[in-house]
Amino acid sequence: MESLALIGASGSLGKSIATALSAKRMPYRVIGRSESSLRAAFGSDPLANIATWTIEAPESIHQSLLGIDTAIYMVGVNYWQFELHPLLMKRTLDGAISAGVKKLLLIGTVYPYGKPQSECVSEDHPRQPHTFKGRMRKEQEDIVLAAHDTGRIQTAVLRLPDFYGPDVDKSFLWSTFQAAKSGKRAQLIGPIDTPHEFVYVPDAGVTIVRLIAESRAWGKAWNLAGAGVTSTRAMTDEIFAQAARKPKFMSAGKAMLRIFGLFNPMVRELVEMHYLQTSPVILDDTRLRNMLGDLPKTPYKQGIQETLASI
Repeated sequence: MESLALIGASGSLGKSIATALSAKRMPYRVIGRSESSLRAAFGSDPLANIATWTIEAPESIHQSLLGIDTAIYMVGVNYWQFELHPLLMKRTLDGAISAGVKKLLLIGTVYPYGKPQSECVSEDHPRQPHTFKGRMRKEQEDIVLAAHDTGRIQTAVLRLPDFYGPDVDKSFLWSTFQAAKSGKRAQLIGPIDTPHEFVYVPDAGVTIVRLIAESRAWGKAWNLAGAGVTSTRAMTDEIFAQAARKPKFMSAGKAMLRIFGLFNPMVRELVEMHYLQTSPVILDDTRLRNMLGDLPKTPYKQGIQETLASI
């Protein structure tokens, strides 16, 4: 049986991939910095093997990937340290190749596309990032796809939009779920009526497991779209309605983010990416569906129900 590793596994997406693998009775290795965090997240699954690494140490990367055939890369960095993405990707690929890893999938974002030039964005859309974060993510993708061209490892990229779901505390919508559950005011980034899409994280986990098993996946970049076009307001209204509460929220535009950013480094970094609220990137995943067939797309109403139930 092919050996699998989830690199940067302790986040919500890593957990959803692990759940999908466990459902298929497929053993896997989880790799991260903190053994205690990995044990807390995966220690109860007998199919999980835990390994730690120090991303700054090449030998540590090599050792953590020994015996692995396919790796899924989900390593995050602080929002104000995006310059680390290309550097960490290069180190990981070098370690993976030296350890004999055959395939590596990067889980990416919409950032490399830049401002959309069409209503829906397919994989053929130009990658013309106009932000620093977009340029760093594009450079990361370029490193991954260039490695495939060397013939030493097979690689691919899967781009996701914003996501949500149970325990997804880094979701664009997480504060809304918490506010609806507790009766407090949600903090939103406006404008809130522009088109938007969200991927339900458990759906992404299932799709990723299917993607890495497909021989035609490698050497390419793929899009995974959400369950349809919606808006932040529509999602907020549904979340509060299911919580049996009247919607209560505050919406901060770009100017307000600049002010809040004077005191909060995370909010300060959101200003650069505010274009995604006014010029949203709506992904077209026709190419992925043509290859894999029907993809799981949990309706927003159901996804909201399941997320609220987890809080």
